[in-house]
Amino acid sequence: MKRHERIEINPEIMFGKPVIKGTRITVELILRKLAGGMSPEEILQDHPHLI
Repeated sequence: MKRHERIEINPEIMFGKPVIKGTRITVELILRKLAGGMSPEEILQDHPHLI
């Protein structure tokens, strides 16, 4: 399995769901926002610490 440097999986964080490293923001949340029509720029406005 290929690992991504900005995504981590830790059973102690968000029940082991993949999250953006160093945050409690799940990859699922980001994907839902994209699927809902948000642009990457809008997501970064909501979560500026992801830059």
